[in-house]
Formats: sequence, C-alpha cells, structure tokens
Amino acid sequence: MGDRGNILYLVVPCYNEEEVLEHTAQVMREKLRRLEEAGKISFKSKIMFVNDGSKDGTWRIISGLCQKDAVFSGICFSRNYGHQSAILSGMLEAAKHADMVVTVDADLQQDIEALDKFIACYESGCEIVYGVRNSRDTDGFFKKMTATGFYKVMGLLGCNVMQNHADYRLLSKAALQALTEYKEVNLFLRGLIPTMGFPSDVVYFDVKKREAGHSKYTLKKMVSLAIDGITSMSTRPLRMITLLGFLVSMFSLVMIIICLADWLTGKNVPGYTTTLVVSLLTGGLTIFSLGVVGEYVGKIYLETKARPRYIIEAMIWKEEEE
Repeated sequence: MGDRGNILYLVVPCYNEEEVLEHTAQVMREKLRRLEEAGKISFKSKIMFVNDGSKDGTWRIISGLCQKDAVFSGICFSRNYGHQSAILSGMLEAAKHADMVVTVDADLQQDIEALDKFIACYESGCEIVYGVRNSRDTDGFFKKMTATGFYKVMGLLGCNVMQNHADYRLLSKAALQALTEYKEVNLFLRGLIPTMGFPSDVVYFDVKKREAGHSKYTLKKMVSLAIDGITSMSTRPLRMITLLGFLVSMFSLVMIIICLADWLTGKNVPGYTTTLVVSLLTGGLTIFSLGVVGEYVGKIYLETKARPRYIIEAMIWKEEEE
C-alpha cells in the first residue's frame, strides 16, 4: 500500500521521566498507528524523545525503545539545558524530515487524542495550532493560583501569551523554517512563536491526571520561566522603573518644598519618622530598580556571548522499516 498523508513528528521533552516513559511510548505509538491506518499521516511519522540531562534511567529507556522500533528516535543533551531548549532542539531536528511537528509533554496530561483536531487545522491551511486546556480543575489550589498569577503578571508586564497554553502545539515545516531565524539564547517559545504571524488556530482539550511520577515544573522553574519571558519579550519593566523614578522624584521635590517652608517659618518639626520612611522607600526602590536593570544587562551579556543554546551528546534515528 502506498504512503498517504503528511509526515508527523511528535517531539517529547523528557526530564527524569523513567516512571512513565514506557507507558507514554506505548500510548503514543498506538495513536500514531491509528492515524496512519486512517490515512491522516504518513507511515514515516515518528516519535522523538529529547532527554534534557535526566539523572535517572530516562536515556536508557529511550535507547531501548529506539532499538526495538524505528518509529522512536532520541536526542540526548550533554546536560540539563531546560524545557524550552529541549523543545526547540527536537523541533529543529524533526523539521529535517517532517511536514508538521507537534510538541507534547511526556506525562500524558495533554490529551493525545487532540492530535486529530491539530491535523485537521493543519490541513485547512493553519501553519501553527495551539493546544489550550479547557480548565485547571485537575490542578491543586496552589498550582492553580500560581498558574493564574503567572499569566496575569505576564500580560501586565507586556508579554502577551495565550492563557492556559503550555507548549502543546503544532508547527508546520514553513513555521519551523522561520523559527530557525530567531537566534536568541534566552528562549521563551510561548511568547516568541505568536510573533511569527503565520495563520493559526486553537484546539481545546481536557487535561488528564498524570500517569506516574510528579510534575517537574516547580514554582522555582515557573518563576524562572516568567522572568525569562518578560525580559526576552518586553521592555515594559524598564519603562515602569522610569515612571516610578519620576513619581519618587516629584514626591521628593514636594517634601523639599515643605521642609524649606517649615524652616523659613520657624516651625520645629522633629521629622524622624518622615526621614526614616522616605529613606527606606527610596532605598528599597533603588535596589529593586537596579535588580530589574541587572536582569536585562545579564540577558544582554548572555546574548552577546552567543553560546550554544544546547549541546547534543547523542542522537538515535533510524529509517522506518517498510
């Protein structure tokens, strides 16, 4: 039987996922088989796992899967470079062979059955398709609160990201080729990809409970992602510092006029509390402002050094057997 459909690659970033990986591989392999039988994708389609410097047996499992079945391929980083770098490397490698690439997490919380809708959007002319979760009901209170705050803060500080979209998306070969033109080291794909301007659509899906293990996206990583997103996609914090500095200067000027007026009229004003409050306020604002500026200077420093965004230590890719 001749080949039908476009070549699809699933890119799956992995960090310490040995507990769930074999089950994930089985579920994704079965989904690809059904899509192939329906003629929606080519039999040359693959699942590409990206090992982001895992400390457990993740790469060993990936290697074993690749040896057993050519539908699986693997990339192994020399160390942990982060979720965004893992996604980017997988997409760029997959773009050499695929017509369309879908990035999806290894924990199977993102509904793999939504692939049918992704492919339908692609076939209707969309170059980018975003997967957006219907609700956060499966999250605990703290996770839900921090995630909601994440999107609100990002929007407030000028980084426009699609709410409840977490790197579950489809990109066409054309979109991936355009993505290669972006050379920045500080990656924030959720904010970067929407700026490309290709025809896009949204697919909504229900989030499932994690099959095994625990989430690797800690509060620390979420805060780090937010800082990277804001500093790489927006200069609004710098403008806010400028406005804040202007307001503090106006306040200080008013205080100087009041103090001079009191001195000229001979009023005895102790002023201890006022002096203390003003000193603490201006000192705190100064240190905070220096910290924000320092974040941007640090990003500029990293960009000018132009170090590689990731280093691939090993890669396994085999032709699909007819």
